[in-house]
Amino acid sequence: MKTNIRLLLDITKTNLLSRFKQTSVAALGVTFGIGTFIILMGFMTGLNGLLDGLILNRTPHIHIFNEIKPSDQQPVEKAPGFSTAFNIIRSVKPKNSQARIHNALPLISDLKKDARVRGVTPQVSAQVFYIAGPIELNGLLNGIQVMDEVRLFNFRDYIVEGSPEELLKQDNGILLGAGLAEKMSLSVGSRIQITSPGRGVFPLKIVGIFQSGLAEVDDVQSYVNLKMAQQILGEGNNYISDINLKLWDMEEAPEMATTISRLYQITAIDIKTANAQFDTGSTIRNLITYAVSITLLLVAGFGIYNILNMFIYEKMNDIAILKATGFSGLDVKLIFIFQALIIGLVGGLLGLVLGYACSVMIDNAPFETEALPTINTYPVNFNPLFYGIAIIFALVSTFLAGYLPARRAQDIDPVKIIRGQ
Repeated sequence: MKTNIRLLLDITKTNLLSRFKQTSVAALGVTFGIGTFIILMGFMTGLNGLLDGLILNRTPHIHIFNEIKPSDQQPVEKAPGFSTAFNIIRSVKPKNSQARIHNALPLISDLKKDARVRGVTPQVSAQVFYIAGPIELNGLLNGIQVMDEVRLFNFRDYIVEGSPEELLKQDNGILLGAGLAEKMSLSVGSRIQITSPGRGVFPLKIVGIFQSGLAEVDDVQSYVNLKMAQQILGEGNNYISDINLKLWDMEEAPEMATTISRLYQITAIDIKTANAQFDTGSTIRNLITYAVSITLLLVAGFGIYNILNMFIYEKMNDIAILKATGFSGLDVKLIFIFQALIIGLVGGLLGLVLGYACSVMIDNAPFETEALPTINTYPVNFNPLFYGIAIIFALVSTFLAGYLPARRAQDIDPVKIIRGQ
């Protein structure tokens, strides 16, 4: 059997080389199909990862805060005569509740003990006015523990001037949004005054500029130390308005958020609920990427099928001679399957090289935009899984493309072919 396989491979080699032009066209069809698949998958998934990162890297897995909303039970419903009646209440107003989280410090301590929690960061949010000379703009000031933000939410990646450590060194330091800095003609080292409704004016020094890539954020937001934000609001060290959680497994966020809301009687929003529309858009982008990529491979497979079909018509006499000299139908079928697999293997390997080379070129191509200051080149994903899928698909598709013509060659009657000549 070993000698027979070797003989069949020799015949396969002769057939491929005798029609070298057609063989090359078939192999190139696989090469460009696989190469385009690698390029498209690497670039599109890299781009999707970049877009996802803009949102997900700065979004906590669970956000805890006091939500302003109407009371679940209105006073009239507590009256004995109306507790079981159908009450219609118009113009319901939100209840008067504080923005601070009650018992925030013990809550943070409990959350840090949870094995599912990677990290907890408290925040103080305040509506403020930025004053620089005659210019006065309203915005949002966030008091943070800056090194925890760097560790858990990649905060350093968004600072385009200065460094987060400067916020630790200077109690009166502020990290200003790039949009704010541009509007107010400010830079690192400049002075800015902050005032909150009903509070005094606080002079702060700009120690850094950050840019998130989202204009609506960069035009209003700034960051200071947690203690400075509490001081601006005139509150004590236990004043916390928001708590952000980062989990080891993001998939556990919805269940844990529900548990926190029930146990502590507070609003807890998980990342999937907060970014449902964005998550849906990301899923659709990935589906389109995979659909287009697989279509390219299928087109390459049909090209091989057509070429092998032509091989059969051109090799009718050869097939008849092989069968007349003792080769079985199975031998003839194996010859054509070997041809298809060799074309798929050679074309697939060349496609991997082509795809990788083009991906490296794209990855090193300059990409500069003001919206993404930390990105210097186009994002490309070099996931080895894509290369494995590509070569497997090349072999499977070429095998199937060669199997159907090979079955026809197996059933050819050599007597009819010779008689027709």
